[in-house]
Amino acid sequence: MERTIRQQVTGFRTKDGAGVSLVRVLSNQTVDAYDPILMLDSFDSTNPDDYIAGFPMHPHRGIETISYVYKGRMTHKDSLGHQDTIGDGEVQWMTAGSGILHEETLPASDRMLGVQLWLNLSQKDKMVPPAYHSIKNEEIKEIHFGGGMVRLLAGDYEGRRGYLGKYQPLDYYDIHLEPGAELLVKTDPDRSVMAFTLIGDAIIAGEEIREKTAVKFNRGDYVRLRAVEEKVQILFMSSMRLGEPVAWGGPIVMNTREEIKTAFEDLRRGTFLKEEINY
Repeated sequence: MERTIRQQVTGFRTKDGAGVSLVRVLSNQTVDAYDPILMLDSFDSTNPDDYIAGFPMHPHRGIETISYVYKGRMTHKDSLGHQDTIGDGEVQWMTAGSGILHEETLPASDRMLGVQLWLNLSQKDKMVPPAYHSIKNEEIKEIHFGGGMVRLLAGDYEGRRGYLGKYQPLDYYDIHLEPGAELLVKTDPDRSVMAFTLIGDAIIAGEEIREKTAVKFNRGDYVRLRAVEEKVQILFMSSMRLGEPVAWGGPIVMNTREEIKTAFEDLRRGTFLKEEINY
């Protein structure tokens, strides 16, 4: 059975960090529909003034942040001692777990194009040890077909395996379609499935979807994607719905308000980080 569209969300322009211009697509207003993906921010600019201020050191707890830089560069530095830069087509996957401090800088480039997801952690995994992993181009499989290509950023696609997260499962594809091309993406009916039109307008599940729009699907076995008059680039994500209470306090997402209060008390007391700092 083909999946149909349950909900569409078009992003709105805002600023975050030290003044980074972005399009916020998913937020605390879309938690239930898009569970377990909490947030989706899209970056797309040819003006470095829109993003070079970056995101100074800040805390996270209870989530994973997944940054995909299709064009441009992003440098990550964190309280575990990691310092790493990804470039065109690469991914940063950070597990905040029990708590991490990190900063993201965005050096000037011809175009900064990509997205950051916040993937929720289940109640049992909220306080796991923090971790960081980068997925470089040599680890990313590219599956070509007539009229397009799928970049397997994480999970499984048609029997091929990419990077596997340790906690919440996520199949994450970057799908490129030439004008007139169509792709059927098979899905587990029990999965929570969404797509995001990164570049171009597309026909998704029979409906015209504008650029920079998130789409959540009803249950089904597959999703039909089609390009019309222009090339399109669609990010496709499939995970398992958690169905747990969500308490959201800025960069910290837990299950109860009491846990949010505890996290901010930990920050004030200097007890937020549970893992040794290795600078």
